Amino acid sequence: MKRHFHYQKGNVSKYSRKREGFEMSDMSNVFILDHPLIQHKISRLRDENTGTNEFRKLIEEIAMLMGYEALRDLPMEDVEIKTPIETCKTPMIAGKKMAIVPILRAGLGMVGGILALVPSAKVGHIGLYRDPETHEPHEYYCKLPEPIDQRTIVVLDPMLATGGSGSEAVDFIKQHGGKNIKFMCIIAAPEGLERLRKDHPDIQIYVGHLDRCLNDHAYICPGLGDAGDRIFGTK
Repeated sequence: MKRHFHYQKGNVSKYSRKREGFEMSDMSNVFILDHPLIQHKISRLRDENTGTNEFRKLIEEIAMLMGYEALRDLPMEDVEIKTPIETCKTPMIAGKKMAIVPILRAGLGMVGGILALVPSAKVGHIGLYRDPETHEPHEYYCKLPEPIDQRTIVVLDPMLATGGSGSEAVDFIKQHGGKNIKFMCIIAAPEGLERLRKDHPDIQIYVGHLDRCLNDHAYICPGLGDAGDRIFGTK
């Protein structure tokens, strides 16, 4: 198994991966955020001895670090302001307020980290549950800030396992008119990343770490267990 990284400004790497029986190509819309701080905090997340309080804080901190890179292409405009010295034009974020859309329930743990960067962002919610037999997602709730078609949208889910929930969530957003979509996850399985990339080649996908594979129960290996249970203390 080989990993090929092309380092870009801001410590963002584009990732291509090939292994026996599984191949991912054309990864131009996928970004693996391999910053040492992100990797260190993900390792702390994985530890089964990390308690609920620390786990929540780590999820939020990682989301903020990832958001710093994922939002580097937000549109800007020059705005006139008056400093204590003189009047000048200086850049500020342009357009409608950004939309953050966590996939319930684990995605809620990442919201605070993005709001710390963009406090004025609007927050929508998508509720999905995974069928225990087929592992396919089913929607039970969707509410998005309007006008969604005029906003940069950041979809949040700590884990990208089969890719079903992530792909369906993006589908729902597109059905409501969403266009400029970014998907952010902390840990992904190759199978889920490939599905999301193939289903939605027009979105940007940001990943904290790409793990080895899925097990027979569709859990990511080595993973970190059930992110929702560990965030909310509901084992």
